[in-house]
Amino acid sequence: MHEWNSLSHVRWDCKYHIVFVPKYRKKALYGKTRRQVREILLSLSKQLGVEILEGHLMRDHVHMCLKVAPKYSISYVIGFLKGKSAVRIHRALGYKRMTGMHFWSRGYCVSTVGLDEETIRRYIREQEENDSGQMYLDME
Repeated sequence: MHEWNSLSHVRWDCKYHIVFVPKYRKKALYGKTRRQVREILLSLSKQLGVEILEGHLMRDHVHMCLKVAPKYSISYVIGFLKGKSAVRIHRALGYKRMTGMHFWSRGYCVSTVGLDEETIRRYIREQEENDSGQMYLDME
């Protein structure tokens, strides 16, 4: 049976597969930075009420499967996550390799998951299986 969420006047199930990259596609997500970015993205998504169903941090990009209430546009959610996380990354890590308070590239990739969620979640989970420094964005 399919699980639906409810708000006051709507039943919904909105899931998105999102990919975004650090500025200049730098391989910046490793070690301490990777752990901090994971924690920052988890706390920001919780603050906004967005559920991270799956997530994977690669050295040069981030994959996430998000569950977003229809009261937020996906562009707002991504702008919020990227903008606030960039500021927190610079403050927490003193990240000086980028100009200004920029950390993420301007663009992103997004697709709706629909009822084919398990295929997308498996794809995210199996990113770079041979990478020894895997870091998942588990909500547990």
